[in-house]
Amino acid sequence: MVSQGGIPDIIACTSLIRGFCKTGRTRKATRVMDIVEGSGASPDVVTYNVLISGYCKAGEIENALKVLDRMSSDEKGCQPDVITYTILIEATCRESGFRQALKLLDEMRSRGCKPDVVTYNVLVNGMCKEGKLDEAIKFLNNMPSYNCHPNVITHNIILRGMCSTGRWMDAEKLLSEMVGKGCSPSVVTYNILINFLCRKGLLGRAIDLLEKMSSHGCTPNSLSYNPLLHGFCKEKKMERAIEYLEVMVSRGCYPDIVTYNTLLTALCKDGKVDAAVEILNQLSSKGCSPVLITYNTVIDGLSKVGKTGQAAKLLDEMRGKGLKPDVITYSSLIGGLCREGKVDEGIKFFRDLDGSGIKPNAVAYNSIMMGLCKGGQTARAIDFLGYMVSKGCKPTEVSYTILIEGIASEGLGKEALELLNELCIRGAIRRSSAEQVALSV
Repeated sequence: MVSQGGIPDIIACTSLIRGFCKTGRTRKATRVMDIVEGSGASPDVVTYNVLISGYCKAGEIENALKVLDRMSSDEKGCQPDVITYTILIEATCRESGFRQALKLLDEMRSRGCKPDVVTYNVLVNGMCKEGKLDEAIKFLNNMPSYNCHPNVITHNIILRGMCSTGRWMDAEKLLSEMVGKGCSPSVVTYNILINFLCRKGLLGRAIDLLEKMSSHGCTPNSLSYNPLLHGFCKEKKMERAIEYLEVMVSRGCYPDIVTYNTLLTALCKDGKVDAAVEILNQLSSKGCSPVLITYNTVIDGLSKVGKTGQAAKLLDEMRGKGLKPDVITYSSLIGGLCREGKVDEGIKFFRDLDGSGIKPNAVAYNSIMMGLCKGGQTARAIDFLGYMVSKGCKPTEVSYTILIEGIASEGLGKEALELLNELCIRGAIRRSSAEQVALSV
């Protein structure tokens, strides 16, 4: 069209520039802009903003600034708008720091382009990311003097910065001030604080905040409850965790798989695997499909308490649901079988793992060697170490320790100590570990 003297369609060209920018092909996007400008057409601010955004996302700030100068030149006569500058300020914060971005803010104002709350939020975020929280707070307080009132996002950025630096009392104070100024907190606002308080073990304060949410028009979601459940689980207060799970459901907030995985992990660590299996069996009826990590957690828990039969059934169940077991699934089950003295069954699952295209890890190899040594089959364990090396899996300190203890248990204490000394010289076993092993040989 252009070669025949036609004027290209600006909307179509803008879409083309956007497409090239999305795939990182800024040179091609620039070529389209050159063609448009050379044809006599007048790109509007939207077209220029798309190109500037593309350059900024590609980290080409200098080129983006050149486009800014070009568009606002007397020849082009296209004035940048608030979106233009906000894009550039955000990129400058990321690449050169917020102080450099403030120069763009000054330029923006001098050109009669009024920053909006999004522009200021970008700057506040830049300050917080650079650890300049006090400057960000000062900027927040000064915003009304710039004829721009902070919104909930501005406050959320500051709250997140306060929490990340441990200033939770300041964060609680800011929340109160925010409400006092008529800026309604969002569920994200509360979740930022609840998450931080729970990580610090301040569960009582987190519960107080959770209970206040409804009075400010906020309905807690799963991200509000999950940190609390995690906190209770961390403190081994399983009854409280289950209590809040029930509270969550009674209030119409249905737990997601993250919630259940948190609870299952804690139950299994606490040895309450029967309760974990019961919850797992109820998941589908609650409209929450188990994922790989869900099954891995329960299989590992069962394997550690000597219930490998149930663990193996869960392995079959997950396969039936189209979930592919990974090396963690198999390693947990193999470890459990070998601890129970069922080495041959462990080897069977090891072969399944090896034959399924999943590379066994050192944990799986070590479990088999441990089982063989405990069963008085140290010679087979040594052969298994050779197989491990031939498969490109590097033996760990634990691998060698298992074999040394196995050799010693067969009445070959002198030979075991000689091997231990040789491995220590070669750096395969640390001196501190060798001393501990020597005491047991």
